[in-house]
Amino acid sequence: MRETLYDLIAANKRKTFLFILITSLFLGALGYVIVQVLDWGIGGYVFFALFIIFYNIILYYNSDKIALRATGSVPADPDEFRMLHNVVEEVTIAAGIPKPKVYITPTPAPNAFATGRNPQNASMAVTTGLLEIMNRQELQGVVAHEISHIRNYDMLLMTIVAAIGGLIVLLRDFFLRSMLWGGRRRERRSGGRAGLILLIIGLALAIIAPVFVALIRAAISRQREYLADASGAYITRYPQGLAQALAKLRDGGQKMKRASDANAHLFIANPFGKDRFEVTSMFATHPPIGKRIERLNSLVL
Repeated sequence: MRETLYDLIAANKRKTFLFILITSLFLGALGYVIVQVLDWGIGGYVFFALFIIFYNIILYYNSDKIALRATGSVPADPDEFRMLHNVVEEVTIAAGIPKPKVYITPTPAPNAFATGRNPQNASMAVTTGLLEIMNRQELQGVVAHEISHIRNYDMLLMTIVAAIGGLIVLLRDFFLRSMLWGGRRRERRSGGRAGLILLIIGLALAIIAPVFVALIRAAISRQREYLADASGAYITRYPQGLAQALAKLRDGGQKMKRASDANAHLFIANPFGKDRFEVTSMFATHPPIGKRIERLNSLVL
């Protein structure tokens, strides 16, 4: 049975909502255990609530600047990169969103990414290596993929996921340090079987937190890549353009020197050249390119 664009959108939205719900419940459980073990009472919950709010606000308004600075991206000169600007204008008009700020990432590794909290405050960057190997139709496919991320608010979603993931890791580190610093005093306060159970739960949550964060981030990222592929094909009405571009990215993949686990999910293709895990692994940040090409070629618009 051939999938339509709307089938993919509906399925990905359901899966994304489920992942966000599970992650939020996990974060709440970890915060509850920390407050109970440290015996902070109501003040502890207020502290964590305020901390989470301010953490998310700061990340929300600065995530694009962080991503661009981390990758060494610079504004694309309109004269030097005229074709790129023209393609971005064409695609944004077709997508019905404002033109994002256009950046160049100086690296021979072919890749691209988009960032920003909404279509009015968005940026997209392509590497010099990508511009060297793509023809105009293939570049349109890549740009449409990134514009789809912006139009679908994927960047906002991934910012939220990154924020939640970062909070889980911060809470884990805080919990482990507090265990080391105040062990004896906490034992006297908590006492009894209930305190021991909370300590065991807290330790278990702290240990599995990094694995859990990696699983959630990778799973949501993979679903968003499939959706952006389909949405990009819908914008250009030419799925083969993106399929051909993905084939070139697969065959000419190189590692980006400034890529990291924190920003790997932003790129159209794995910035490490190959996943440090197998591409079919549950930890992979990107779906197998071969499967993405197969989906594009079978898509009904």
